[in-house]
Amino acid sequence: MIPFYIETYGCQMNVSDSEVVARLLSDNGYQPCNRPEEAGVILVNTCSVRDSAEKRVIARLDQFARMKRKDPSLKVAVLGCMATRLKEELLAHPAVDWVVGPDSYRLLPGLLDASQAAPLQVKLSKTETYADIKPYRCLTPGITAFVTIMRGCDNMCAYCIVPYVRGRERSRDPLSIEEEIRDLVAAGYREVTLLGQNVNSYLWKPEDGSTPVNFAMLLDRVAGISPLLRVRYTTSHPKDMQDDVLHTMAAHPNICNHIHLPVQSGSNDILKKMNRGYTREQYLERIASIRRILPGCGISTDIIAGFCSETEEDHLQTLSLMEAVRFDQAFMFRYSQRPNTLAARHYRDDVPEAEKIARLNRIIDLQNRLSLESNRADVRKVFEVLVEGVSKRSDEDFFGRTQTNKVCVFPRGNSTVGDYVRIKVKSCSAATLKGEIINKTNRI
Repeated sequence: MIPFYIETYGCQMNVSDSEVVARLLSDNGYQPCNRPEEAGVILVNTCSVRDSAEKRVIARLDQFARMKRKDPSLKVAVLGCMATRLKEELLAHPAVDWVVGPDSYRLLPGLLDASQAAPLQVKLSKTETYADIKPYRCLTPGITAFVTIMRGCDNMCAYCIVPYVRGRERSRDPLSIEEEIRDLVAAGYREVTLLGQNVNSYLWKPEDGSTPVNFAMLLDRVAGISPLLRVRYTTSHPKDMQDDVLHTMAAHPNICNHIHLPVQSGSNDILKKMNRGYTREQYLERIASIRRILPGCGISTDIIAGFCSETEEDHLQTLSLMEAVRFDQAFMFRYSQRPNTLAARHYRDDVPEAEKIARLNRIIDLQNRLSLESNRADVRKVFEVLVEGVSKRSDEDFFGRTQTNKVCVFPRGNSTVGDYVRIKVKSCSAATLKGEIINKTNRI
């Protein structure tokens, strides 16, 4: 069997895609390996959301080109968003033999054994969901798993390249989702995260004309699979999140009490220019609904600093919104213009790089304070935590996450990975809760 190695960049969706690719190859005479030096075929699953991610991939391809000079039999395929965006440019790289987009992974076995000649396969699909493929999770064995429920995106946010490299939005058959999750539970997995670019717009319309399934209904069905299973999801879009999802979360104790709700900016002018489809006031109304229906719910977000034409006043409005919401966590970035997006075609990237960095640093400083204050409020409280693995800093400690998605580190005690334990928080940093086990919990 030919050994293959997959290197994955970017988001959780790419992790899930790599598991699909691994299944396709392992079912067709290929064997996964853990190091590129052991592989006959290297696959690089890429991300185009930020320029820095693409630069890391190119640097890695340069390394693989040097490996190929020593071993001409080595083959390299570039997968994912960069494949769709750069096409022939990537194929011209000395390391690259094939360029395959996110909707063409079924072609990989034929490409790799040379039964299919064309090395460039990047056509986007309106129907492909890979619903019939059981992901190969031995690449990253554990007790948590990502389950893709939809692909593509119909939102045309001005800064975002996803609709151009992943295609139109399409939802996966809920029966296939449930079957995959039942298999995961039977295999010992204890947490799934439902993935989509915009899970709130999930909508499955059966061909027989029966009742469509929306995201709240899917969430209800998944939560009912097993009391041993914790359920998370990402990502939500503020313009599409409705109260039915919040009420479904409130009705099921095994749906984690955490929502990732990207705001991107606190300025109405910038939100309009970003084509986000909501105002600052509407976003805050969504936050109020979450607080009302799900008291204590963890809320995280994404924020972009220095989008086109952003003024100091726009920036201050973002800071004031952060103060108003008091996010538990945030992913924060300076604006990186992506080619062929709406913003690249119509707006000037006119905020100086030094100003972007300064604004981003202020956002980071504020969020660090908010995160620390949020974590300090949890000291002396007790939380249920799923033991996920060994702490990076000490083999004597385990780590896991609370239902509100906060990382907690604690001495192992008599617990094992996969246990649900009750943790009393003793101290914290801005990033981590630190505690001790009170007892294990029984979810059955």
